[in-house]
Parts: sequence; structure tokens; C-alpha cells
Amino acid sequence: MKVSLITGASSGIGEAFARRLAAEGHDLLLVARSETKLAALCEELSVAEGVSANYVAIDLTDYEADRRLYEETERHGLEVDWLINNAGFGSMGDLVELDLERELEMIGLNVMALVALTHRYLPGMRQRKSGTIINVSSTASYQPVPYMATYAATKAFVTSFSQAIAEENRRDGILVQALCPGPTETAFFDNAKIEPTSMFKQQQTADEVVEAAMRAVASRKTKAISGWMNRVVATASLMVPDRLITYVVGKAIGPKFRSKK
Repeated sequence: MKVSLITGASSGIGEAFARRLAAEGHDLLLVARSETKLAALCEELSVAEGVSANYVAIDLTDYEADRRLYEETERHGLEVDWLINNAGFGSMGDLVELDLERELEMIGLNVMALVALTHRYLPGMRQRKSGTIINVSSTASYQPVPYMATYAATKAFVTSFSQAIAEENRRDGILVQALCPGPTETAFFDNAKIEPTSMFKQQQTADEVVEAAMRAVASRKTKAISGWMNRVVATASLMVPDRLITYVVGKAIGPKFRSKK
């Protein structure tokens, strides 16, 4: 049975993807840590949309979690036709003041788990000559971001990685997309213990982000930036020296952290 596998599916952009794909008739395999939320969402979508919706409650930062998830899909004969690597989190602060283990955990989830799952499910897509992979990145991937240094760097990796493997797999009929939302109305800021600054006040909804991704999929685009203002800012950042960007962003975000010293 073909399924769409969505990580970080219990809330935010992941949940919005689950609802959108279920409405379009996709059978689902939802992945996140919260079994309670996943079970409730699967039951709701199964009844409302008449699709098969199952879940695996797993922490993708755990050792070999990607292998265990892959083996679970193989054991049940599931063909992952859509893979949406959405799970991830961020942090904000002066790097030396942030918890090192948490920063490394972020790299593990945002980068290593994403690469591992992509690597595991691509061979099957190549054999079938079809498949869609959406790697959720960020407009933060377009420039270095002081006081969000690790997060922005992980997303720069995701965007670069996605664009590269998009070309590697284009001839096999597989679409790989880097989805780059800006600030979005999700639990991202709460989970990262980030107090939104004026830079993050204008936020899109998760549904708007998913709509941008789906329009890009329909057009076979390998990159999607949701929101016209985010597109303007991302494009402009490519023409401005990094040193100027880091100075301006540092001036905007830095005082609340420097004032602690």
C-alpha cells in the first residue's frame, strides 16, 4: 500500500500536511513523539476523509530511530510514495549560553534524521520511477542568522541538500522540494523557548505554507518559498553581503541577549 509519511505530524505544518493530503485521498503514516496526538489525528482523518491513517510514535533523535521506522514500514508492506521531512526545532540565544546537548540534538533532528530517512526511502522511489520528497527548510537558510546560528545553519544544509538531490533524482521521475517558510503560526517559538521579536511578528498560517508547497509540487518546482514578502526578503538576501546581513540582524536581535552580560 502506498502511503505518505509525514514526520513532526502531530501539530503545525506537519499536521496541516496530514489534513491536506488526507483530503486529497492520500493514505497516511504519521510520525511524531506524541502518541496521544497522533492517535487522535489518525482517527479523525480516517473517519472524515475515508483514508487509511496510521502512526508511529517515535523520537527521531533516538539512536537508529530512522532504521526502526524504516523497518516498521517494510514489515507492513508500506510503499512510501510521499516523504515529508518536517520534524525539527530551533533555538535562540548567544551560542555560548545555549545548552550544548540541545544544539547537537537539533543538528541530529534537522539534518541527520532528514538525510537518513531520505536515503532509506529513495531507493524504493527510484525502483517505482515516482515519488515526492518535501524537506521543510526555512527562509533562515538564505543567510547566517546571529543568535539563531545553529538553526539557520541546519536549514542552509537542508535547502542545499534538497536542491542537489533533486537533480540527482529528476530523471527517475522523483520530485525533491525544499520548502522554505518564514515565521509561521505553530508551536515553533514556544518549543524553542523563543520570544518572537518584531522580526517575527508577521506570521503565516501552517495551511498557507502547505498550500505554497502543493502549488510548487503541481508545477514540479524544487524550491518553494511561502509568502510574497518572504520571497522578496529571501531574494534580496542573496544580493546583500553576509557581513551586512549579520550586522543588521545582530542589532535587531542581539540587545536582549547582550543585556544579560
